[in-house]
Amino acid sequence: MDIACDDHLNSIASLFCDSDIDIKAISKSIQDILKAIGEDPEREGLEDTPERVARSYEELLAGYRTDPQKLINGALFDVPYDGMVIVRDIEFYSMCEHHMLPFIGRAHVAYIPQEKIIGLSKIPRIVDMFSRRLQIQEKMTRQIAEFIDAVLKPAGVAVVVEALHMCSMIRGVKKHDSRMTTSTMLGAFRKDMSTRMEFLNNISRGAERLHF
Repeated sequence: MDIACDDHLNSIASLFCDSDIDIKAISKSIQDILKAIGEDPEREGLEDTPERVARSYEELLAGYRTDPQKLINGALFDVPYDGMVIVRDIEFYSMCEHHMLPFIGRAHVAYIPQEKIIGLSKIPRIVDMFSRRLQIQEKMTRQIAEFIDAVLKPAGVAVVVEALHMCSMIRGVKKHDSRMTTSTMLGAFRKDMSTRMEFLNNISRGAERLHF
């Protein structure tokens, strides 16, 4: 499969930002926020904060500028294997698009190859591409699954994501121990209960409770 010509991957990955992040504009906005809350952005300790925050967004929101074609970089291989491939406990860090507060957790990804397998390191990178942007967990879970499905055209894809959301831990309802779990099942994982249960049993085996 020639993914270099597959514009469908770009649309799934929402690759819509091909310009650099505007550090100056973000710095100015943070300076205005500091003033609005009653702080002095010129005082010691805060004078470099606006640029620090802007630079941190460059890293935290790097998913907008991840080229899916370069991410895959030809790491697709013809291997005569039709069993389940599972990569579990992939840690991720994202930002809630509603309050711009972090949500942190782990993703479990599985697929059943039909023609090709993908390099192991690419699956965590795919998770990062979708997590390092303003997100909601439900959408992120589906995006990861649909992207892998488009790249590999496997017999099935499964993604389960567990996360702790700061927006519900330190504000609002303030429930420190609540966790959110989302899942997307495509192909064989959706149609075949035994396949789905094999995946769910594998990721639950030896799993520790998510915590900070």
